[in-house]
Amino acid sequence: MDRFTAVERALRGAAPHALLEVVRDALSTHYAAVSVDLLMADYAMTILQPVNTLPYTAEPIPVHVSAPGRAFGAQRPYVEREGQGALVTAHLPISVRGDRMGILTVRLPEDAYDPATESELGDVAEVLGHEIVVSERDTDLYLQARRADRLTLAAEMQWQLLPGRSCSRPEYEIGAQLEPAYAIYGDNFDWSSSADHLTLTVTNGMGEGTEAALLTNLAVNALRNARRAGLSLADQAYLADQAVYGHYHGAVHLSVLLLRFDLATGRTEIVDAGSPKMWLLRQGRAEPVELEAQLPLGMFEDTIYTAQSFQVEPGDRLVFVSDGVYDVASPAGERYSERALARALASTRLLPASQVPRAVLQELAGHRGPIDAADDAMVVCLDWRGRKPTA
Repeated sequence: MDRFTAVERALRGAAPHALLEVVRDALSTHYAAVSVDLLMADYAMTILQPVNTLPYTAEPIPVHVSAPGRAFGAQRPYVEREGQGALVTAHLPISVRGDRMGILTVRLPEDAYDPATESELGDVAEVLGHEIVVSERDTDLYLQARRADRLTLAAEMQWQLLPGRSCSRPEYEIGAQLEPAYAIYGDNFDWSSSADHLTLTVTNGMGEGTEAALLTNLAVNALRNARRAGLSLADQAYLADQAVYGHYHGAVHLSVLLLRFDLATGRTEIVDAGSPKMWLLRQGRAEPVELEAQLPLGMFEDTIYTAQSFQVEPGDRLVFVSDGVYDVASPAGERYSERALARALASTRLLPASQVPRAVLQELAGHRGPIDAADDAMVVCLDWRGRKPTA
């Protein structure tokens, strides 16, 4: 048995709460590792927090001004060398299908570190990521390490509802973020892919606190239920509308944008149910996309929805933003405008989709200044690459 297979087998047999302990022992035995640490990215994607038993005593590591943060941002190994013949510290990104989770940091002798070892340690980090995803069903350890502060109950409900913060396939890459991460209300996003299609939903919730989170939970699960029944996009909106109206009888509603992409052709069906805004960045120019607005979910009984067509091209970037972006005011009372958002999208055009939401929300925070956010804000970015034709 080769050393990578030995480490992989050890991780797959580890208890959910013991992944760090097991990977430490395995890397020490098979790779001469001196120390091994596991860092998880927090909900705001601004710090990396060491996994440990509660209460946490180690200091969090900032993403933007640290060696582990460089590996996390670039999603490539970053190596620190202490000197000729000394130890090296390798920071290896942990991600699962494009969803960036954290960093595996391994310290080992320089003569034990070469390109083959780096490649194998990268594979170990990937296996570890998959094991963390599975283990989160049975332990809170890794979820606890993701929070720098206590979540509100509404935020807890919303984060548990999300599919992830990023996703990648050959045809597309998605990045998404909610702010303020520890006190979000009703904004939400969801996605699901099959062999031939990607379905994306973006929700702009109504209300505050747990009531907003309950409303969004009802709508998102109604949409999932309809989608998993194989219904059309328009029927998904119709059944979710009925679920919300049946429970609240028109007292509350929420806005949703539903999209279904054909992975082979880029042909897209869209249902705009009073939706968040959609922007298209094509050939360096950012413009809002005007859609056929229909009634939000839950407003009236028996609302009929229809889908419109849209065509995405390879190289296109679609960005979706909630009202919490446009409603942000500066200390002088100046609203964040479409022009400002267009500038922000153009300035982030070279960033990968996974980093765009954080960059836009940081600019938004700079515009708001020291004032606390009055509403949650959501940014979702989709880079479309399309499917390459087969020979």
